[in-house]
Amino acid sequence: MSTGRNPAGAEGTGGYEYIREGAEIYRRSFATIRAEAELDGMPPEVAGVAVRMIHACGMVDLVRDIAWSPNAVLAAREALRAGAPVFCDAAMVAAGVTRRRLPADNDILCTLGDPQVPQLAQELGTTRSAAAMELWRDRLDGAVVAVGNAPTSLFRLLEMVDAGAGKPAAVLGLPVGFIGAAESKQALADHPELEHLVVHGRRGGSAMAVAAINAIASEQE
Repeated sequence: MSTGRNPAGAEGTGGYEYIREGAEIYRRSFATIRAEAELDGMPPEVAGVAVRMIHACGMVDLVRDIAWSPNAVLAAREALRAGAPVFCDAAMVAAGVTRRRLPADNDILCTLGDPQVPQLAQELGTTRSAAAMELWRDRLDGAVVAVGNAPTSLFRLLEMVDAGAGKPAAVLGLPVGFIGAAESKQALADHPELEHLVVHGRRGGSAMAVAAINAIASEQE
């Protein structure tokens, strides 16, 4: 069985053969994604986001589970240009957003660590992730929301909107997991008023959510 090593005298530390130039790795990665992923039928702006999400997870078949409302990406992009905040359900999502790509020095907010959250969760009888949504109420209208981890966060967001809270410009519903993830994303996709992008089923996560935000913010395919 091959060890992956080059013969004696091969270039590179340890004698392994691999591409060392970051720009070339980047170029080949996106060329591979576009060659292998079934992007036909996606609007260009959605395909651009899909490519970035695939790059984050390594699964070209992800496109089969991506669903979107007609104006989701464009609405999110326009909201960011207008200075809308980006609300994230987890610190990992907030930390991954590339600030230099944001068009208006937009706020990136995750309220999960706010000291009010544990008490709110107890009062509401829900998870801390869901309770943290309550701290978004005053700024939710017109915001861009990215849920990459907790299905309860997405369910709570929908409950808040249904109860009269401000309507986000767009919701990226990408929670990952085995309990509630698929159901929460289906509920978002079925919502009659919210612009959305989801990955149906169990897949999702912080990396996908971050990739989607960064793709939308950078206006690149």
